[in-house]
Amino acid sequence: MRRFFLCLLALGVLAVVSVMILPSFVSSDWMRAELGRQLSNATGSAIALNGPVRLSVVPHLAVVAENVSLDADGMTAEIGEVAGSVTLSSLWSDRLHVREVRLVRPVVALRPKAEAAAVAQDGGAEAGQASTGETRDPLAALVAFLEKSAIDKISISEGTLRQEGAGGSVDVVSDLDLTLAVPDIDGELSLSAGAGVDGRRYDVTLAVSPLRPLLEHKPAELSLSLEAEPQLAAGLTELTASGQVALNANGGYQIRGGKLTIGDEALGLDALFVPGSRPRFLADLNAERLDLSAFLDDGETAASSSQPEEPAGRTDKAKAAAGLQALAGFDADISVNVGALAVGDISASDVALTATLKDGQLTGRLEHLGIDAGSVAADLAADVGAAEPIFQGRVVSNGLDVSKLAALVGQSVPLSGTVTMDTAFAFRGLSANSVRKTINVTGGASLRDATIVIPGIADPAMAEVKAKKLALKIEGLAKPMRLAGSLVWRGKPAEIDLTLPVRDLLMDANARAGDIPLKLDLRTKEATLALDGKAALAGSYAGKLNFAAADLRALLAWIGQADAGGITQFAFNGDVKASAAGVAFQKATLSVNGVEGSGNGAVELGTPLKISSALHFKELDLARLAGAPSAAPQAKAKSKASGGPAPDGPLDLSALRSIDASIKVDAEKLAYGRVVVGPVATSLKISEGIANLDIPDSPFYGGQVAASLTADGSGTEPSIAVKASISGASAAPLLTDLANFKHLEGALQTTFDIAGAGGTTSTLKRSLKGTAEVRFSDGAIRGIDVADVYNNLVGLMSSGFKQNDNKATGFTELGASFAIENGVARTDDIKLVGPLVRMSGKGEANLPEDQLNFRLDPRVVASLQGQGADIATEGIGVPVVIEGSFAAPRIYPDLSGLLKNPDAALSTLKKLGLPTGKLGLDELLSGDGKGGKLRDILSGAIGKQPKDEGSELSIEQIIGGGGTEPEAAPPVDGQAPPDTAAEQPAPETPQPEQQPAAEAEQPAQDSGTLGKLFKLLQ
Repeated sequence: MRRFFLCLLALGVLAVVSVMILPSFVSSDWMRAELGRQLSNATGSAIALNGPVRLSVVPHLAVVAENVSLDADGMTAEIGEVAGSVTLSSLWSDRLHVREVRLVRPVVALRPKAEAAAVAQDGGAEAGQASTGETRDPLAALVAFLEKSAIDKISISEGTLRQEGAGGSVDVVSDLDLTLAVPDIDGELSLSAGAGVDGRRYDVTLAVSPLRPLLEHKPAELSLSLEAEPQLAAGLTELTASGQVALNANGGYQIRGGKLTIGDEALGLDALFVPGSRPRFLADLNAERLDLSAFLDDGETAASSSQPEEPAGRTDKAKAAAGLQALAGFDADISVNVGALAVGDISASDVALTATLKDGQLTGRLEHLGIDAGSVAADLAADVGAAEPIFQGRVVSNGLDVSKLAALVGQSVPLSGTVTMDTAFAFRGLSANSVRKTINVTGGASLRDATIVIPGIADPAMAEVKAKKLALKIEGLAKPMRLAGSLVWRGKPAEIDLTLPVRDLLMDANARAGDIPLKLDLRTKEATLALDGKAALAGSYAGKLNFAAADLRALLAWIGQADAGGITQFAFNGDVKASAAGVAFQKATLSVNGVEGSGNGAVELGTPLKISSALHFKELDLARLAGAPSAAPQAKAKSKASGGPAPDGPLDLSALRSIDASIKVDAEKLAYGRVVVGPVATSLKISEGIANLDIPDSPFYGGQVAASLTADGSGTEPSIAVKASISGASAAPLLTDLANFKHLEGALQTTFDIAGAGGTTSTLKRSLKGTAEVRFSDGAIRGIDVADVYNNLVGLMSSGFKQNDNKATGFTELGASFAIENGVARTDDIKLVGPLVRMSGKGEANLPEDQLNFRLDPRVVASLQGQGADIATEGIGVPVVIEGSFAAPRIYPDLSGLLKNPDAALSTLKKLGLPTGKLGLDELLSGDGKGGKLRDILSGAIGKQPKDEGSELSIEQIIGGGGTEPEAAPPVDGQAPPDTAAEQPAPETPQPEQQPAAEAEQPAQDSGTLGKLFKLLQ
């Protein structure tokens, strides 16, 4: 460039000389050739005048040459027009007065040094031979020239500067306009220039006053200003520098005690520029306080206005090369020190920045930047001489406030807290596209005591997330980054572990629009969520999903959502495809209130949710789905736990209102509580809050069942209706599972239609109504053998009755019809037909209270001849009472009937083989016995209080064997009465786990009233 300005000066001088000598030339071709030769010799470059040359002498001596070319070391130039003019007085005066030197449309191309050297060797040999090779101060000759000259104006218009290289030619500077005026060496040199660089227009003004001291190596006043459009940054409208500049003996230019003003902020400036084959620039900038707040005002507007339009046709590599080309040709050493740096309300202290450029190697270091209690340090290195320079560096920070750090770069983030960072980075090139493609980062960062405010949420409690510590680990952008730590939201902690590919997320715009690998593990006390798949920022996800909520109600309340009705526990694990429209899942396993299933399906988001799926269940328990507690295990129940009604539980079907569903169900077992049917293949339909499930003929406790179930959650109170037909089912396990009733066996055939409503299981039971027809065949009533009661009546009278679950009353048929109202099933047509016994009866089963109350009237033939015999009119009945809880009912004979008809009882006793004569029962019944009539004895025992007894015996105590033990009467005829108790088998005592609790409530019957009576009669 120095040679170019020398050529420019020579062109101006010779243009003036040409005005004086060209008229003497006869041939214009010879004139152009001779002038070109003279200019080439004077400048050491190859100069050719390829176009017309015009001369004039009025009003000034002037010459205009068109199409001038110049070829010098490292550069070429094509000039559309070169014009020069001098005053006529310059012909006879010793002072040259240059009116104007004008270059129009110059195009200057800079070449790489190797190419430039070859061109100089071939094209400028003659000029090279004339050169002395001596390095001289370029301004020394200028001093002598300017002492005898006055230059009104040197101008360049519409100039272009290009950078040529292997990748082609790139415009570095365009639309160059320059004006230089040096009217007097003892006056002021003024320069104004404007040019376009990378889409931005720069205007520069320079003034040196006076010029002579500077050219004589003495201090002179310098002022410089720079403006850019669009502005370089918000608030940065102008940059100015001023101070005393001096030309050193070694050719260097030095500014001491200068001032650099950026906007309204001033820094001290000391600078040194040393010209030469490799120029060197040194500068020290310092300020006690620097306020950059003005540069961050209207950041959004400034950001948009400060982005210049990119020139068409420029590649990223060309931009990078052009941007660093100027740096490769000189060395520099710059330092910046600021005592206090302010950016709005943010302040930094002890800012120290250094940058060094030597032999094309650039190093920069931010030695210290203190922000409140934190600090930042960074370094950067690059080879700016490379076609695509590689930048490497490191950033270390400690205790920085995130919000204040963002404010330093003019940003506002919804995040507060302190960040600590230690990361290394590297990238190639200067363009944004090149940086995105090549950048790599390693290291880590941590955020402590942070508060994150989620945008778009009005409720502050919902929008605020606190983080005790979040740690970010990056092992290179080719690998996913990992973010892990602890969060607190709405007062509850959560652990997060997130893995994301940083390069795809931050650097690749196309990847951000597509699927990004994502791995997330989020854990709270209420739930866990794990994702492993691909997500798009637009809101879609495809991959594995594992979600489990042990307390779904607490989770929904935590996130501010409505209750999920009766669903308290939920888990899902499978492959999903999710978008804003809905979710599809495959190979999934799910669990709702402990009911586990698997299958495929889809959910269409909206109101209501639309669900279609095909699910397989090992056991589908509808009661648990509705929110009822889990069924008790089927093991042998302890007596203390088997009595009383089942615990009350909530029944909530409101979730059905938000669902429209068609679910194909394949269940190995379909259950409601402990009642199980299956396998079953059916469909569950849910619409407008009503669920319908039809069960085709399916295996059921050894038989078959067909049923339909309707669950209605559309109203304020949930309701359930069941219709069923059962045939051939085994009654014992069914009734045990249904009501924990273990005292009835046989093959069951029944139809029932029952409905009820209520918000709890207890309320539902109390509302049940409907009808039922029940038939049992080839079974037994366990707990009593009615035939054995008659057969061993003597033993019963002497030792009392004890319920024994190992004994049973067999039957061939047992049937009844029930009317159900308010949860109570009543019947008055019980009919039992058995081999040795017939029964009729009535009673009720109270489902809400879990109580039974039945009275059966059995009949046995007096001859005891067995099945097929008619019921004898002289037979005597011993009614059987079944009362108490379903789980532990009391089953016992009512003996009071024997005493209401003594004659019939005596006749029956004789037929049964009782020795009535030996016992004196005949006299007892006729009234001649010494003991009085049996009726009198009984009435006396009932109506009177013995003198030696302290309490009155009730009829229940007499019949049941209760009350105070009377003194034994003397034996009759000196013989002891027969030990009738010894003739009967000892009552079997049930094992503890089989003994019902209610048995303790029965009166003790160690020796019956009639047994005591027999002793008295003896």
